[in-house]
Amino acid sequence: MPAKSFPALLQAFFTDRMMRQRNASPHTIAAYRDTFRLLLRYAQERFEKAPHKIQLEDLDAPFVCEFLGHLEKTRGICATSRNVRLAAIRSFCHYLAFQLPEYAATIQRVLAIPRKRHDRALVEYLTRPETEALLAAPDRTTWGGRRDHTLLHLAVQTGLRVSELVGLRCQDLSLGTGAHVRCHGKGRKERCTPLKKESIALMRAWCSERNGTGDQPLFPNARGGSLSPDGVQYLLAKHVAAARKNCHSLCKKRVSPHVLRHTAAMDLLQAGVDLALIALWLGHESVETTQIYLTADMAMKEKVLALTTPLNTPHGRYRPDDDLMAFLRGL
Repeated sequence: MPAKSFPALLQAFFTDRMMRQRNASPHTIAAYRDTFRLLLRYAQERFEKAPHKIQLEDLDAPFVCEFLGHLEKTRGICATSRNVRLAAIRSFCHYLAFQLPEYAATIQRVLAIPRKRHDRALVEYLTRPETEALLAAPDRTTWGGRRDHTLLHLAVQTGLRVSELVGLRCQDLSLGTGAHVRCHGKGRKERCTPLKKESIALMRAWCSERNGTGDQPLFPNARGGSLSPDGVQYLLAKHVAAARKNCHSLCKKRVSPHVLRHTAAMDLLQAGVDLALIALWLGHESVETTQIYLTADMAMKEKVLALTTPLNTPHGRYRPDDDLMAFLRGL
């Protein structure tokens, strides 16, 4: 047995490694926590042991593979979710490698478990008519409808993540010269996104009605607290259902808050904005992440096709025929 038991090591991983040393975000902590809760429940059934009695030797590479397969089979998770669970386990193993060098062989076998490859679907986004139908769906004669309309408009214009939208406070909005919205994004990165003229007018009207100050939520729920991501998903689904009555192409699409983010990115791309600037706008860590939008832009592909030379066509620039020869040929 190692000097420290598995439960003590797992607790130290969260409190010392993740919280104190890495200062991980609450979202990351929650994702890793859920992974180990699932892992310990499965180990309890598999070994018939209470979670606090599980030993490090029990959690070898074959068991981890078995656990990941169990998640795919019983919970129906996709390859992406499986890779997220594996990433949490691998992070813990990296921590164990420094704490327990005598278990290096067991740890390396777990770290050698590969990520699962998966198909990458094209980016889903809304066209301009679909966006207009969605924004027209909320009933703006009611307080909730005006809030939803303003929130959806801001999401489509700025491309904020749903976690960034629900985290906005009244003090994060600046409507003076250089109007913008400030948010704390993924990876604890803070960024400012400028607002268009129509967005400024809409936000001014909402702020006047909202009459909030300081750190109060910019988009509160009916009880005055912050909207949750599930709340945004609910109101979006409600308005998409209403918009489908006037825009039938929406019936073929599954619209999520992230689709609105993709819509903002595609609007920028189709307007000719450079990928590096779009990555900066969206808060992407790398421009490579933003390149997924190139594969989805059919209009840009059609422009490339128009520039290519058709088959069986001689190379070189086109030169019009002689006028006299063209006249004789037309007789």
